Amino acid sequence: MNPESYLRGLFGLTGRVAVVIGGTGELCGAMAEGLAGAGAEVVLVGRSAEKAQVRLEKIAAAGGKAWFHSAEATSKAELEALLAAVLKRSGRVDIVINGAGVNSATPFFNITEEEFGRILDVNLKGVFLGCQVFGKYLVERGEGGSIINLGSMSGVVPLSRVFTYSATKGAVHNLSLNLAREWAPHRVRVNVLVPGFFPAEQNRKVLTPDRVTSIMGHTPMKRFGEARELIGATLLLASDAAGSFITGEELIVDGGYHAMTI
Repeated sequence: MNPESYLRGLFGLTGRVAVVIGGTGELCGAMAEGLAGAGAEVVLVGRSAEKAQVRLEKIAAAGGKAWFHSAEATSKAELEALLAAVLKRSGRVDIVINGAGVNSATPFFNITEEEFGRILDVNLKGVFLGCQVFGKYLVERGEGGSIINLGSMSGVVPLSRVFTYSATKGAVHNLSLNLAREWAPHRVRVNVLVPGFFPAEQNRKVLTPDRVTSIMGHTPMKRFGEARELIGATLLLASDAAGSFITGEELIVDGGYHAMTI
């Protein structure tokens, strides 16, 4: 048995098209690189063409195929236009990652309605609309597919200081499991990829020295995660072969954080 051929058969994504909403960010950008490395054609979706270009160049240098489409995750019209553009250019969609997100460490009594609405829109409405637009396509196409929603440890257990963020991620986890049940007969799998503490643009402002000390004290591996360490889990959930019977799961990548009690 050839190990490389065997692994390609399990995790290879040649001929697949992956839409990565939030792909211009650090975590989803790394996930996008992993999908491209496994052979998928990747569509990076975000608002910054400049950030996308850096990621596209890395993917191209590694021999992968990717392109950028600007879209707002909170606009159903823009997501429908995105789907139409991908179908026109690439002919299909097989994998969708809903990963756009924002965060804030505003004290609870100081959270304004505007801030609450903004975080709710991006973190929950964005996932809801991404599932609605691309899920409808995948269900109606009848060939199956994989939707990966980016969750959070705050969707598993409430984390202090990020009240609105935690509420939205809890809802994302609930929505994902609900859709997994609904769409399983159509072979459309819906899972939640749950990073532990990975420094990224949206959470660096809340990683104060005392918070870092608290996180390290609760993480058995005593370090933050690196974005590349999400790639293996991404390929498992995206793959038709390795992940074909995995749906409705919350796949946690956290260095043991959730296993720590005392």
